[in-house]
Amino acid sequence: MQENRRQKIMLVDDNKASLILGKSILEKYYDVYALPSADKLFEFLKRVTPDLILLDIEMPGISGYDAITILKGDKQYADIPVIFVTAKTSEEDEYDGLSLGAIDYVTKPFVPALLLRRIENHLLIQKQKARLRDFNDNLLKMVKEKTRQIFDLHSAIVGSMADFVEFRDNFTGWHIRRTQEYLKVLVEQLIKDGIYTEELLAWDMDIILLSSQLHDVGKISISDTILNKPGKLTSEEFVIMKTHPQRGVEVIENMERFGCFADFLGCAKTFAGTHHEKWDGSGYPYGMKDLNIPLEGRIMAIADVYDALITVRPYKKAFSAEESAQIIIEGTGTHFDPILVETFAKLQDDFAAIAVRYADA
Repeated sequence: MQENRRQKIMLVDDNKASLILGKSILEKYYDVYALPSADKLFEFLKRVTPDLILLDIEMPGISGYDAITILKGDKQYADIPVIFVTAKTSEEDEYDGLSLGAIDYVTKPFVPALLLRRIENHLLIQKQKARLRDFNDNLLKMVKEKTRQIFDLHSAIVGSMADFVEFRDNFTGWHIRRTQEYLKVLVEQLIKDGIYTEELLAWDMDIILLSSQLHDVGKISISDTILNKPGKLTSEEFVIMKTHPQRGVEVIENMERFGCFADFLGCAKTFAGTHHEKWDGSGYPYGMKDLNIPLEGRIMAIADVYDALITVRPYKKAFSAEESAQIIIEGTGTHFDPILVETFAKLQDDFAAIAVRYADA
C-alpha cells in the first residue's frame, strides 16, 4: 500500500497480547501507537493526531464507550474515525457502538487479512472525504472570488454611470456619495430601534447601497440648459425636470431586458422612480401616498432633500445643518414618513458630519 506518508493508527487495548498482535500486523504499513488504556490514548492525543483509532470496548477505568463519547464531544477529535475492537458479536453491542459514532467493528482475536482490509477501506474513505472537502472548499472560494469580481465590475459600471450623471449636473458634486451615507446610517438606526425591521432585515445592504447610486440616473435625459441653469427654473422647465424619475425607470427597464442583476435593478428602479414621492400624495411622478410609497423611496426622499438643502444649488444658497434638519422635521406627515423623521431627528448630527466629510470641492 503506497502512501505519500505513513498513516498513524492508535491501538487501544488493556490486553497486552492483543496490543502485541495488533501492532505486529499493522506496523509494516502504518505508524502504530499501542496504548494500554483510554487514559494513555488521551495523553498521546495531545501530541499526535492519528488517522484512525482502534478502540477496545471492555477496559477498566474509561471504557471504549466512554472514550468514544469523549472523543465525539470534542471538536478537536470528533472527526477521527474509530473502529471498535471487541470479543462481543451481538447485534445489540454493534448497534450501541455505531450509535456512539464508531465506523465499524473488528473482533478479537484479530484475523490479519481482515483487519488490514477493514482499516485500508476506511482510511481510503476518509481520504476521499478529505479530498471532497478540499474540493468543495476550493470551489466555494472560487465561487466567492468570481462573485466578488462580478460585483466589483458591477460596482465600477454603476459608479461610472453615477459619476456621469454628477459630471453633467455640475451643482450636485458628491451628492450620490452623501446620499448613500445618509441612507446607510438611517437604515442602521432603524434596525437598531426595531423600526420596519421585517422589511429592512430582508434587504441586502450591498445591493441597496449600490443601487441607490442610480436614483438620479434619469437626469441623463434632461438637457444641460435645464440641468445646469444658473437660476430658478421656469414652470415649463420644472415640468421637464420632474420627468427624471420616470426617465430613470425607463433607463433601468432597458437594462432589465438583458436579464441580469434582477435584484439590483429592481432596487435601483424603486429608488429612481419613487424618491420624489411625498407622504401626503403630492409628490411625483406617481402621486403615491404614505405606506404605498416603497420604503426605499421614503428613506431616499429624506436623504435627497436634506442634501439639496445643505448644499449650494443654482437656485439657492446652502442652508446650515440646523436649518436643513428643521425643514426635514417640519415636513413630517406631509413630505416625509413621520416615523422616519423621528429617526432622522436622532441622527441629524451624523447627517451634518457626513455632509462635511464629503463636501463638494
